[in-house]
Amino acid sequence: MTIFLVFFIAHWYLSLFCQTFFLHRYAAHSMFTMSKGWEKFFYILTWLTQGSSYLSPYAYGILHRLHHAFTDTEEDPHSPSYTKGLFPLMWKTKIIYNDIENYKLKVDEKFMKNLPGWRSFDHFASSRFSRLAWVAIYVVIYAFIATQWWMWLLLPVTILTGPVHGAIINYFAHKYGYRNFDTPDTSKNFLPVDIIMMGESYHNNHHKLLARPNFGIKWFEIDPTYPIIRLLSALKVIRLNQEPLS
Repeated sequence: MTIFLVFFIAHWYLSLFCQTFFLHRYAAHSMFTMSKGWEKFFYILTWLTQGSSYLSPYAYGILHRLHHAFTDTEEDPHSPSYTKGLFPLMWKTKIIYNDIENYKLKVDEKFMKNLPGWRSFDHFASSRFSRLAWVAIYVVIYAFIATQWWMWLLLPVTILTGPVHGAIINYFAHKYGYRNFDTPDTSKNFLPVDIIMMGESYHNNHHKLLARPNFGIKWFEIDPTYPIIRLLSALKVIRLNQEPLS
């Protein structure tokens, strides 16, 4: 059981870090810059950690910008106010994401500015071959380390880790929690202490302060991703676009 839990938890947090750090704070919001070399490094790291559920920084960036521009309206790609139920919301988000990824959705150019660009890698990482290969790898890993039947129930989470992380915030953080700011939307801080989603659940804070790399506001709202951002800034891996905020 110990080996299984180590694998599942490590996979959860490594893939979550790539989503919040690289896809969300970098690709969607340009909170910091990095060299093209480091950008490609994080592309590959995102593929290695998200695996079968790899999300393109290009498509994710546009999808998330549309969410902020049209929050809780009919044009929001994932609003629980207009899509009833968690799984219908996930399916709708998938369709819109795929349309963006495959250039089937016409998007205003303002949503496409300063997006990371390595489309050839995106096409490979998003290919059916890549996704099925990762699914096969996960099944083999589970076959070796899953010692109890209930562990196999977590295989879909491993396979769909990227969308699962997104759905937790897109759905629950617009329905449950508390608010620090009176924003014109339903965004809420889903967890008062967010060690599960690495700061992502401070959604109301984020909707109010879009460019702030530290999602926590109150003293108890610890954003586990922010110290990593500060460390990477100190190591010159990234460069913050504003003075660091406590």
